[in-house]
Amino acid sequence: MQITQALLGEHGVLYALFEHVEADVPKMETLAEVRRAGATLAATLGSHARIENEILFPALEPQLGPGGPLPVMREEHDEIEAVLEDVVNATNLDAALGQLRYALRIARDHFAKEEQVLFGMAQQMLAADELDRLGAMWAEKRCVVAR
Repeated sequence: MQITQALLGEHGVLYALFEHVEADVPKMETLAEVRRAGATLAATLGSHARIENEILFPALEPQLGPGGPLPVMREEHDEIEAVLEDVVNATNLDAALGQLRYALRIARDHFAKEEQVLFGMAQQMLAADELDRLGAMWAEKRCVVAR
């Protein structure tokens, strides 16, 4: 399995999580509920970002150099992480809900950039066997069997 396919699959699962959280937001009445949702998003999105940062981005850097989309992608990973940390540490319900909504919005925007630009660049710049090798690294990190 190629790394881009694996990451797209993760996006699909994460979109389902986003929809679940977005459906629950209007029903959230306590800070604890919002913090739990933020912690869940932080864990899942953080894990996804680490895979990209540690496996895909280093493979693309020699092709793209110091410019291009990778610094922006990393900055967005950091921003999403910081916003979700604010949710988890919030002391005000309304502020936490606003930050949670914002985190979901920027995560969706970030995924769109990856899907519309970055993953296509990876497909063009990296050989199929390299994409497969990176996919095998993804599978090892995720403890799944991918053939």
